[in-house]
Amino acid sequence: MILGIDSRIAYTVLIGLISVQRLWELEISKRNLRSLRSRGGTEVGAGHYPWMVVLHTAFLISCVAEVWLLNRPWRPLVGLVSMLVLIAALGLRWWALRSLGDRWTTRVVIVPGEQLVTSGPYRWLRHPNYIAVVLEIGAIPMLHCAWITAVVFSVANLVLLRIRIGAEEGALDRMTGGVT
Repeated sequence: MILGIDSRIAYTVLIGLISVQRLWELEISKRNLRSLRSRGGTEVGAGHYPWMVVLHTAFLISCVAEVWLLNRPWRPLVGLVSMLVLIAALGLRWWALRSLGDRWTTRVVIVPGEQLVTSGPYRWLRHPNYIAVVLEIGAIPMLHCAWITAVVFSVANLVLLRIRIGAEEGALDRMTGGVT
């Protein structure tokens, strides 16, 4: 129980809110993609994108399914630590998105002649948004001790990120002429 509410219901509502946030981010991404394309932007490495959609959709479903089907307990200390990690990850994610502005999209797009973003978290980190996603995929299931989801999707995400970051690094090299 959390504040008199079945913790599984509270967790399911939280996953619903996170899902709405992700849909909102997809709308921002679509708008930014149109803008990037209008400036001559081209997508790179699109082959892995459908797998990212599947992974992130299945992840959110799995979070709720594991909690309800395997009757995962809510542990206040684990939940608190996970919430702090999630808040930090969301902060890093929004800092990265804000720093990229209309250049942020869920796809890898390069625009000829544009310079790399080196402000915000990009001053210190090469791929801050991906660090945020790694933290989120670990923390969100652990809010309600859904450890199988945390492990399985963390591994799957790391495999996919390896492909994604490879595509992005290749695109950045082309964009900057190999000087990054």
